[in-house]
Amino acid sequence: MTQPKKRVLVLCTGNSCRSQMSEGWLRHDLGDDVEALSAGTHPCFVHPDAIAVMAEAGVDISGHRSKSVLEFLGEPVDLVVTVCDSAREACPVLPGARKVVHEGIEDPVGNLPSGPDGLDDFRRARDEIRERVVGRVRRELGL
Repeated sequence: MTQPKKRVLVLCTGNSCRSQMSEGWLRHDLGDDVEALSAGTHPCFVHPDAIAVMAEAGVDISGHRSKSVLEFLGEPVDLVVTVCDSAREACPVLPGARKVVHEGIEDPVGNLPSGPDGLDDFRRARDEIRERVVGRVRRELGL
């Protein structure tokens, strides 16, 4: 009998970059075991530079939309991962969450463009997310 997928919700402030890239990596790397979701405390839009650098890595997040954490208040979630300090501080009590952990990732949006095409900070965040957030989810869920 097949085990149900574990539900993982990744939170940041705008649900525009770090949490969107995290959701993309979790679906890409752990999609057989995890239902990946993302949301923000103050959602806005999916950042085009996040879409671009994920596409470079072979992960399509162009169909993602920015969502509010309020959409998930009554939902059962096995693990919540906050990826920015303000989301950790503003994270509402999620009664359906079994566990909440934090993996702070520097926000590439607040920096001046870096590298020849201006995307180096986004690439750094993308790669750090794959290593730290996906790694943390694997450890927390025993995958």
